[in-house]
Amino acid sequence: MIVEFGVKALLTLFVVIDPVGLVPWFATLTGGRTPAEQATIARRAVLIAAAVLLFFAVAGGPLLAYLGISVAALQIAGGLLLFRIAVDMVFAQLRRETAEEEAEARAREDVSVFPLAIPLIAGPGALASILILASETRGEPGPFGLVLAMAGLVLLVAYLFLRVSAHFTRFLGQTGINVVTRVLGLVLAALAVQYVVDGLVGLGLPLGRG
Repeated sequence: MIVEFGVKALLTLFVVIDPVGLVPWFATLTGGRTPAEQATIARRAVLIAAAVLLFFAVAGGPLLAYLGISVAALQIAGGLLLFRIAVDMVFAQLRRETAEEEAEARAREDVSVFPLAIPLIAGPGALASILILASETRGEPGPFGLVLAMAGLVLLVAYLFLRVSAHFTRFLGQTGINVVTRVLGLVLAALAVQYVVDGLVGLGLPLGRG
């Protein structure tokens, strides 16, 4: 029983965090930085995401209940944050006409906290999943510790994938990264809208149902 629960927690968190899917986002957001800077950003992003997930696992349920915040509201808020990043990726990059301007803009951004740690790694899906899994343990130390262990394992895998993103960047080159940035901006915008729609459905709005 405990093994089945551990497998369930591992698969759930792996799917919602999606370490493989983080690679192109990381490459586009840190493409103008040195390998050492990328390693620092990757480590900081994963550690911050781990802290956020740990906090939600321990205190998320009681805190949201106390504040009267539902998981659906959390999805809507995360979707709005993602949409802001998507707009920046699609339009702000187009306004950076020179390499010097782009390098300066990237140097001033700290992407490790936002959007990497939150909401790309510790996003609405991951936060909701950790809340649900933690609630299923009913406060028992063994299963709860297993949930935390599975979350740590997935985050470790995510960190390893982020570290290889430099090879992805070198393969595409700056022009390829610029193209991917714009395309991913459109995809991210659609993902953000889907988060909002899911949240609205969770609040009881019958969207998309004829």
